[in-house]
Amino acid sequence: MQKWWSDQTLQKVVWILLAGFLFRSFIAFWLPPGFDEAYYYLYTLHPALSYFDHPPLVALVTAIGIWLTGDVSQFSIRVGSLLLFPATLYFLYRATVQLFSVRVGLITLAIASVIPIFQLGFGTFTLPDSPLMFFWALTLWVGAIEFFPKQSEYQPTYRVALIGLLVGLACLGKYHGFLLGFGLLGFCITSRKHWVVFRSPWTILSFVLFLAAFSPVLYWNAQHDWVSFRFQSDRSIPDRAYNPLQALNVAMMAALYLFPTFGLPLWFVSIREIVSVLKSGFTKSIHSFILWNSAPVFLIFTFIGGYQQILPGWTMPGFFSVTPLLGAYAAHWQPKILRRWLNGSTIAIGTLLLIALSHIAIGTLQKPGQFSFMGGVVPPQEDASIQLIDVGQLRREFSKSPQLLAALKDADFMFSNRFHLAGHMAMALTPIYGTPITCFDKRDMRGFAFWSTPTQWIGGDALYLTSNDFQTKRDSSVEFSPYFQTFTKLGEVSLRRGGVIVDRIHVFQGKNLLKPFPRPKE
Repeated sequence: MQKWWSDQTLQKVVWILLAGFLFRSFIAFWLPPGFDEAYYYLYTLHPALSYFDHPPLVALVTAIGIWLTGDVSQFSIRVGSLLLFPATLYFLYRATVQLFSVRVGLITLAIASVIPIFQLGFGTFTLPDSPLMFFWALTLWVGAIEFFPKQSEYQPTYRVALIGLLVGLACLGKYHGFLLGFGLLGFCITSRKHWVVFRSPWTILSFVLFLAAFSPVLYWNAQHDWVSFRFQSDRSIPDRAYNPLQALNVAMMAALYLFPTFGLPLWFVSIREIVSVLKSGFTKSIHSFILWNSAPVFLIFTFIGGYQQILPGWTMPGFFSVTPLLGAYAAHWQPKILRRWLNGSTIAIGTLLLIALSHIAIGTLQKPGQFSFMGGVVPPQEDASIQLIDVGQLRREFSKSPQLLAALKDADFMFSNRFHLAGHMAMALTPIYGTPITCFDKRDMRGFAFWSTPTQWIGGDALYLTSNDFQTKRDSSVEFSPYFQTFTKLGEVSLRRGGVIVDRIHVFQGKNLLKPFPRPKE
């Protein structure tokens, strides 16, 4: 053990991974669950081979912490992501060492560990990206060993079959995994010395294992009229004329989410290497391998951003995969410049994340507030961060009301008017009595359309819960009262931050559901 730990390189790797894990764990403990995270908790209540909007692995990752702790909280649903990301970073490091050197691997590990959207989107929040990037990075490592062996002439091995299995598992995390498979095929097609892979029986087995791994999603969709594929494909169909400036804005926003000191160099290195590889006729095999497994992701989604709104995370697997090229580029810098760049970026990013966390958690920038810094600057009614509901506080405050607890116990089901709000309400209240929850929304029901039937709750009593945002602008209860024999307000639950009420959860009781609530048309 002493000999193992005496390796200085290993010590650096462990300290980088450990420091990042502890920092992300601190964020995970204090930050209220996001919209998608609360919704993915509902996946754990409805185990299935796949889901309407995502493959199944996010349900497993979200459930890990709940199984380990026996608790439903913002921290427990994130434990799976917290545990996966160090392994993801380690596989990226090992792939980079195989392709370049230990020095480049360490620089790449440091960069990927610090970039804020990687820290949060891949390594803190419970999102489909966590299992996606775990298998993505593992695929890169296995691919680096397979396609760039010590001997000069390449001959396919069993790892080709393993790569097919890993790509299938990546697709079980998120449909982005198909772009990983596309990139690997593109690399083999454009690299002449790797053409031999298409004559290998290992390649046939690779496709078989891919289909076997992805079969749960195929089976579920075959039973549900291929709804997931139709939903995802509809999101890429243009809904307006193409606007190049909008695509440029997507590119600049990506640089911002990556943090400018990393985002702009990543764009610069990526474009430079794409041009270089194209000029060389794809003879620069290592750089071609990295680009084929990264550039299609951020280029395709940046292009789509010119005619369709995209989420920031959609381009990020590509930037994560291209990080080794930035590491190789930075390895040639003077040590003093490299240290200042990494240390300065780390301090700036860490400081900004902690400031944002302190405000969201205790309202340090809120005006007014018990913990406001210099009196605060943002009134709660103008602060979008209050939409991140503190589910622990909601559970405690709800439990203080005997009337609300009795109504919850007697209710056949709960519902809210938005799928993400239903997720927050489920995290807060389902652990109390196990009361099932659904969503009554004529526009977007997401997975709720498959977790219940339109007539399932006929004759049942319900609790309707919604936030202040929906109830103060207009009386949202008016939409639901005609569907119940009686529909009355029971009360409100106040949510505080910094000693100030920032939101209220409005609770209504519906007796005897008379008819099904209309569902959105596909």
